[in-house]
Amino acid sequence: MPSEMMFVLEVLIAGLLSGVMYSLVALGFVLIFKASGVFNFAQGAMVLFAALTFARFLEMGVNFWLAAAISLVVMMVMAVVIERVMLRPLVAQPVIILFMATIGLNYFLEGMAQAVWDSQVHALELGIEDVPWESVMDATGILISLFDVWAAVICGVLVLVLAFFFQKGRIGRALRAVADDNQAAMSVGIPLQMIWAIVWATAGLVALVAGALWGQRLGVQFSISLVALKALPVLILGGFNSIAGAIVGGLIIGAAEKLAEVYLGPIIGGGIEAWFAYFIAMLFLMFRPHGLFGEELIERV
Repeated sequence: MPSEMMFVLEVLIAGLLSGVMYSLVALGFVLIFKASGVFNFAQGAMVLFAALTFARFLEMGVNFWLAAAISLVVMMVMAVVIERVMLRPLVAQPVIILFMATIGLNYFLEGMAQAVWDSQVHALELGIEDVPWESVMDATGILISLFDVWAAVICGVLVLVLAFFFQKGRIGRALRAVADDNQAAMSVGIPLQMIWAIVWATAGLVALVAGALWGQRLGVQFSISLVALKALPVLILGGFNSIAGAIVGGLIIGAAEKLAEVYLGPIIGGGIEAWFAYFIAMLFLMFRPHGLFGEELIERV
């Protein structure tokens, strides 16, 4: 295989592997959007809070799996409290009210995370080395990070499990009914509050996994919450109410930003990876605002 082709393949694989992590975070957004019709602006802060909680328990000498379990319980309890204290009183309120509530929740969680723990950068070791996959490199000459592979496998398995759980079965049907019309769903006996609690608890699980993986790569710091918002272009590309769109959109965004950094970066300047995903999202908003898999909204008059 020509060296140029191998390099393109190497960049593409790296982008797809990072795209799986974007898909996982985007899935948390999609589930909350389907349940409440609102973009959860606080998902990035939840990722930060989960990563800080996990890292601090590890620094206290708590066993790895026990620290993970405690952090998961903390995030799920937080999700249930958010549903009961903030969301339940806002049932039947306009969507803009819920959206503004998640903006306020975002700043509250960021402040609380740093007040409860601290604002320092913390190292987080998951036992996965960020080194080249030697067997693949020896066989093909392609450099692939072992950490990226394991992160993609963990995120990919979780994405598939959650997608299956929320697409099939009783919970999946209830979620689709709530997504179509939450007032009608409540009138036929579907427990809206329980559905909201489940999807917010799932968002807490997603935040913990994403926060732990990004925490090892970047260090546990405030910028993690901004990285998590990279899921916004993924949602615009795939569709806010599509689980399949979150998966495909994450892969496309991950691959596109890596290829753009390598091939367009030298032409228009470095740092293109930080904003190229938002440029793609802007194009989609202009020509296909409901995304690749999203449902086009039809207003009834």
